[in-house]
Amino acid sequence: MQLLTPHVYWAQRRGEIFLRVDLSDAKNLNISVEENTLQFRGQGHGAKGENEYKFSLEFREPVRPEVEHRSTQRQVDIRVRKQSEHWWDRLTQQEKKPLFLAPDFDRWLTESDVEMELKNKEEERINSIRVESRVPKDPFLGVKRGYLFMYNLVQFLGFSWIFVNMTVRLFILGQDSFYDTFHSTADMMYFCQMMAVLEVVNPLLGLVRTAFLPALLQVTGRNVILFVIFGCLDEMQNKAVVFFVFYLWSCVEIFRYPFYMLGVVGTEWKLLTWLRYSLWIPLYPLGTIAEAVAVVQSLSLFDETLMFALPLPSLLGGSLSFSYSLRLYLILMFLGLFINFRHLYKQRKRRYRSRKRKQH
Repeated sequence: MQLLTPHVYWAQRRGEIFLRVDLSDAKNLNISVEENTLQFRGQGHGAKGENEYKFSLEFREPVRPEVEHRSTQRQVDIRVRKQSEHWWDRLTQQEKKPLFLAPDFDRWLTESDVEMELKNKEEERINSIRVESRVPKDPFLGVKRGYLFMYNLVQFLGFSWIFVNMTVRLFILGQDSFYDTFHSTADMMYFCQMMAVLEVVNPLLGLVRTAFLPALLQVTGRNVILFVIFGCLDEMQNKAVVFFVFYLWSCVEIFRYPFYMLGVVGTEWKLLTWLRYSLWIPLYPLGTIAEAVAVVQSLSLFDETLMFALPLPSLLGGSLSFSYSLRLYLILMFLGLFINFRHLYKQRKRRYRSRKRKQH
């Protein structure tokens, strides 16, 4: 393979040297500074097509040995730090500029240009501070944050108690723990789900920036299962499906609530963030399936007991069983799953897309 020299463009600041190597789809890069000389070697598509390219530059003055570089589809960007911060009259030790080297006019600034740029940035910073100082601060901001922190903390502790209780009982009793889950954890689940109604109120009051509909669908759906299906039918309270519904709910919430709790105080744990935006992918569909099983198992019980049945006129005779409402609810349940799933997917996509932008 022929060994060639790529086109290289340079610019400087008081403390740095910027090099732009005109080499697209570069690979096998070897870039280093030895004895104040930068050595470059790599394969890619340059002025002479796909080949191996190399060059060396002996700098005008001492530089640090650390080299930062980033390869894109179009070029290779290199940054080298000067030993002392001042402007050089030229880049290389030799007075005659190498033929492959040219100024990078896109980044080229003189010393006076940089001073003007810094001055403008400082003026912008001062102006932004002035504007922020004119914006009235929310006098209740501390109260709002304290309320949100305590709400999420209480919910986290409640669902953690449920999760630990069910896990310990599962290890001790095995499958027998399935059938008395309701009697051992229902009181705490009642408390947590009644508290969850605040998640519908909070966005309406402007306390949190979240969509109202997904919160309403989740809270309403869970409370129908808890208070109507499990709470009103004694026969349902002894079924194994209660264990799976409660366990899947708590698995989601023991990561969701601490994520929001830390967000109130401006703190983030990367692992917790990943769990918050990833665990719902398998757990939400599984939770919906478990809830659907509970509804299906309750249909015959509502038919037998006529609980919540709607009386019909004497001409029609009898009454309309509540089970027909639950059959409609089954359809709405999976529609709600689709709405929530799409909402959470958009949240996850927006979250990690913005993080990638920050890293670049």
